[in-house]
Order: sequence, then C-alpha cells, then structure tokens
Amino acid sequence: MAASSGSAARVPSGGDPFEALGDPNRRAIVELLVPGGRSVQEIADALPISRPAVSRHLRLLKQAGLVREEPVGTRRIYRLHDEGIEAVRAYLERVWGDVATRFSLLASNTAPPPVPPPGRRT
Repeated sequence: MAASSGSAARVPSGGDPFEALGDPNRRAIVELLVPGGRSVQEIADALPISRPAVSRHLRLLKQAGLVREEPVGTRRIYRLHDEGIEAVRAYLERVWGDVATRFSLLASNTAPPPVPPPGRRT
C-alpha cells in the first residue's frame, strides 16, 4: 500500500513506522535486515541486547509494516517488508524531497562571504 496524502506513512499493518523507527535498537535491526533475512538469534548475536528484547522489537517492527516473518523449518526468518519500507520512503520524499531540492539549489547559488585580506579588519 502506498503512502497516503495524510500526515503519516500508511503501511500494511496499521502501526506507526516512525514510532517504530524512533528506537535505536529497532533502527539497528532494520539496518541488519537490509542485505537479507535473518533469524532472531542471528539478529541478537549482532546486537548488545537479549534475544527476548530482539523478539519484542521485531514484533513492533512487524506491526508497523516494516518487517515480515517467514517460517523456515523450526525458525522464523525476518526480512524487510518492501511495501512498508516503500511507504516510508514515499512519505519522506513527498514531505522532504522538494525541501532538499530547494536547499541544494540555494546552496549552489550562494557565494561564500568575502574573506578580508590578511592584516585587515572588517
């Protein structure tokens, strides 16, 4: 589902992705999942938090539509949920994209202030 024209990104599960991403451990989990899926244990091994804490963070990320789980044998593999990540990206692009373009244009067209020659005070 794409982001709506409202004030927040709309994701499949209805959770707030920005609230979910407000925690540094959850952002670290998202970053760990960029290359591909991982089990809870693999995520816990890469972070300084317990396996139960990782499971709680994954549950919140899943509710926010940012990750999905896939049963593989007796394990569950967590992956980024493309649709949820795309909704966040689209929202940020819609809200900040034009601002970034205007800032870049302003920065590239603004000359630095003149530097006085050595020994002269302004």
